[in-house]
Amino acid sequence: MNAPLPFTITDTVGAWVPHGKFTVAGQAGGPLTGLSFAAKDLFDVAGHPTGAGNPSWLATHPVPTQHSPVVAQLLQAGATLMGKVLTDELAYSLHGDNTHYGTPVNTRYPERVTGGSSSGSAAAVTAGLVDFALGTDTGGSTRVPASYCGLWGLRTTHGLVSSAGLVPLHPSFDTATWLAKDAEVFERVGRVLLPASSYAPRRLLLPLDAWELADDIFTTPLQRARDALAHQLACVPEGLRIAGDTGLAAWRQTYVTAGAFEGWQVHGDWITQTQPVFSPAIAGRWKAASQVTTEASAAARATQAQIRAHVHGLLGTDGLLLLPSAASLAPLRNAQAADVDAVRLRTMAITCIAGLCGLPQISLPVRTTGGDILGVSLLGPAGSDLALIQLARRLHAQIDPAQ
Repeated sequence: MNAPLPFTITDTVGAWVPHGKFTVAGQAGGPLTGLSFAAKDLFDVAGHPTGAGNPSWLATHPVPTQHSPVVAQLLQAGATLMGKVLTDELAYSLHGDNTHYGTPVNTRYPERVTGGSSSGSAAAVTAGLVDFALGTDTGGSTRVPASYCGLWGLRTTHGLVSSAGLVPLHPSFDTATWLAKDAEVFERVGRVLLPASSYAPRRLLLPLDAWELADDIFTTPLQRARDALAHQLACVPEGLRIAGDTGLAAWRQTYVTAGAFEGWQVHGDWITQTQPVFSPAIAGRWKAASQVTTEASAAARATQAQIRAHVHGLLGTDGLLLLPSAASLAPLRNAQAADVDAVRLRTMAITCIAGLCGLPQISLPVRTTGGDILGVSLLGPAGSDLALIQLARRLHAQIDPAQ
């Protein structure tokens, strides 16, 4: 028997989609009883439409008859679902605006965006309207909003958490994720969704080429994290240039090419037949995706395999990467498109590392000396997700105990 619904939806930040204002009670007595969550409008919920951030998608796809496995798992664990929240169109953006449904408010920084594409998830959690929210991360869509809003967010090991019942973007990069403001809540959810992990890092790796892509405001938080982790792990940190002479911009392009080709294979027919209205930036990405050749995709996949082998080899079973979660604080809501794109390119050169390699990366909120909050990330071997959460919580207690 389901528990009574103790929660109501009060949307003060423009996070919910018009068709997403409903509740589904969690089962009584589970480990998440008493917690509320929202689902990014990519996750199927039985009896309610999935809109994927675009009215044409909403109008041309049937209402799901069953929950996505992740939604079902959370309901069975006792959490109450508080409907569906905004996503950038088909999740093809990191900014956090939607030409059809608006730009949700980042209550941490009202003059700045939340980041995307898990924009509504980040907005609802930051405002305290739900305890946690489901998101996705393909090219950074959880790590970036986590950094922009001062939240906890984990890109899960690719395939570790089910992506069934989830509108895809680039299936071989898509991951199901969640965001929370409270570290204890974040770990409670992790214990439901993730398997146990015996990962115990002994080596700390500093990808200096990723550090250099981030604004100077990240320097002190990264250094504090480096020193605390070196003490925790009783090791001497090792600086390296993870992309070598190739450069992370080239890695980003590998991700962009491979992902775009795959995305067009998934959605090209629907876009061609339906002619949906997209924002200019997202329309441009789909147009570029339609022009990626089979040969270019094959070359990108071959390069990806080399990158994957390289990074997996660096990490082994006991390595840990420390890196910024994004390249900057959240862009201003009225930022020029060229400025937004410049930040996006730098950020994706950082976030593509985990994406290309299918690896877990947790973003934890850290306060700067000036009082801002941004994301510092830990990246570990495949399957280390739950251990990374626990390591990140210990680190957070050392370097940001006041938060």
